Amino acid sequence: MEKIVLPDIENLHLIDVYEKHGGFTAVKKAFSQTTDEIIDQVKKSGLRGRGGAAFSAGLKWSFMPKTTDKPKYLCVNGDESEPGSFKDRQIFEFNPHQLIEGILITCYTIGAKTAYIYIRGEYHKWIKLMQKALDDAYAKGYVGEKMKETFGIDFFCNIYIHKGAGAYICGEESSLMNSIEGKRGYPRVKPPFPAQNGLWGNPTTINNVETITNIPKIIEKGWEWFAAIGEPKHPGTILFGVSGHVNKPGIYELPSGTLLTDIIYNYAGGVPGNKKILCVIPGGSSMPPLRGDQLEGVKMDAESLKTVGSAIGTGGIMVMDEDTDLVKVLARIAHFYHHESCGQCTPCREGTGWMEKVLQRILRSEGSISDIDLLISIANNIEGNTICALGEAAAWPVRYMVTRFRDYFEARVSKEISLPVANKVHSMRQTAIPIDDVKY
Repeated sequence: MEKIVLPDIENLHLIDVYEKHGGFTAVKKAFSQTTDEIIDQVKKSGLRGRGGAAFSAGLKWSFMPKTTDKPKYLCVNGDESEPGSFKDRQIFEFNPHQLIEGILITCYTIGAKTAYIYIRGEYHKWIKLMQKALDDAYAKGYVGEKMKETFGIDFFCNIYIHKGAGAYICGEESSLMNSIEGKRGYPRVKPPFPAQNGLWGNPTTINNVETITNIPKIIEKGWEWFAAIGEPKHPGTILFGVSGHVNKPGIYELPSGTLLTDIIYNYAGGVPGNKKILCVIPGGSSMPPLRGDQLEGVKMDAESLKTVGSAIGTGGIMVMDEDTDLVKVLARIAHFYHHESCGQCTPCREGTGWMEKVLQRILRSEGSISDIDLLISIANNIEGNTICALGEAAAWPVRYMVTRFRDYFEARVSKEISLPVANKVHSMRQTAIPIDDVKY
């Protein structure tokens, strides 16, 4: 199978090597076509976003208004703050020029003169590597005003790297734009959507790093070639980041629809000590987990995972063996989302903290049987009641982990435990009442 995003070519990060292997020929081909023709090709290719939502890339591009006096912008989302996801930094390190070429094609197509590559602030190494690649592309005349001479066209665009401050919320597209503008990373209420009102109130398109890196190959080899790879409804290759209890953790570029069990056992080397799998989170920590005894036949693509009650997310596969303490895992995940909630929405701000407290109580062997339903109730009240998807990101792991592993959680709580009620009137503070009598 041909790798699209991370081909096995030594020193491909060097611009001379990239040129020798056909680099920057796709952008020349794109410049000879109309923008409508390029959008049509990307739509027909079936390319879907690789940042989590799996939305049609070509359809998103088509939302950009064609007739406007306002400047247009492209934001490339390399925040990569989802626990379990570590794919985009591989592109920054090993194939940065294909990303740059994809940005040039995208900017030309949507009419943007400025593009920002938003990279999380902790990625010091990868920021430096990406900046070096960008500097080399500028020096060769592939980016900036020299493009007019290099390609013999009227169009040019500039690309800037913007360092984030390490906030998970800035992986959400509107928070990302606020961050670039120098504001606090708060999500914006939609509508209006970024294509109408984005950076500084101007039309803006936001795509993930991996999504953009696919574009040059689609233009070079044709949409039919890309559409024939993997699952028809979610074609192409996907960078799967496998971590946890596997012998060979790492990034594997495979066709969409590859069996989850094949990825774990044939590519990632199986589970150490041949232990059984207790749980797998298939797309990063915010995606609904799957039971280890229900993995047979599960395919890794958006539509297939939807049928088994999960989602592809960022393709971060987290494997947990039979000795894993799921309460500890879930408490750690809940702590992360509590810490990273921006606090703008009450259900998320309060609910994430409440879930963490209940899980910590269970972890201390102080949980009651009613805590299990309480966790599900809190998660249900967060989901769908927030401005952005961080509410779902926090609620799904808790709701689905507790629901799908209820037997495991019931074994960790007690029916005999009574808890003091902290907000009782003064005269009752020294008393304790049975947990069943506590009204939530």
